[in-house]
Amino acid sequence: MIRVNDEIENAALQQIAQKMCVAARTAPKGRGKDLLVTAIIDGEEKAELVAQMRLIAARDELAFFARDAGNVELSPCIVFFASRKEPLGLPHCGFCGFEDCGSMQAAGALCSFNSGDLGIAVGSAVSVATDHRVDNRIMYSAGKAALELGLLGDGVAIAFGVPLSATGKNPFFDRG
Repeated sequence: MIRVNDEIENAALQQIAQKMCVAARTAPKGRGKDLLVTAIIDGEEKAELVAQMRLIAARDELAFFARDAGNVELSPCIVFFASRKEPLGLPHCGFCGFEDCGSMQAAGALCSFNSGDLGIAVGSAVSVATDHRVDNRIMYSAGKAALELGLLGDGVAIAFGVPLSATGKNPFFDRG
């Protein structure tokens, strides 16, 4: 069997996406509590995500969602990193702005460690893509659309999508 450019590069992107998920999983987490959710989306699910991003762009008058949807559409796959909404229960913390975890939960707020740990995990993951010279971009917009579609499961409150690309020109640069 002879493989040609797209086939070879797309297979490599899938492998790197998997390595990114491993890097995120092994990133340090507050109290050692793992609330991370990872997913790799392509094909029909990716098309559904692109449609949702365009819907959000029109519905909420946010042009950057449409621009980002175009980037995701051109990417063979997109990797998601998310955090389940759960407080760590650290005594005397208050980083969330509330007196304690109970007050925070009653207000429907998020534990500061959920977003902090997610940021560390995403940073670790995109470093893997960069180490393999894979073009990527962290997108809040893709994460928001995935949350609206329920693609990442129950209890997930924060998500970022990272589309991957291996082309002659980085599609995530000079996006306008």
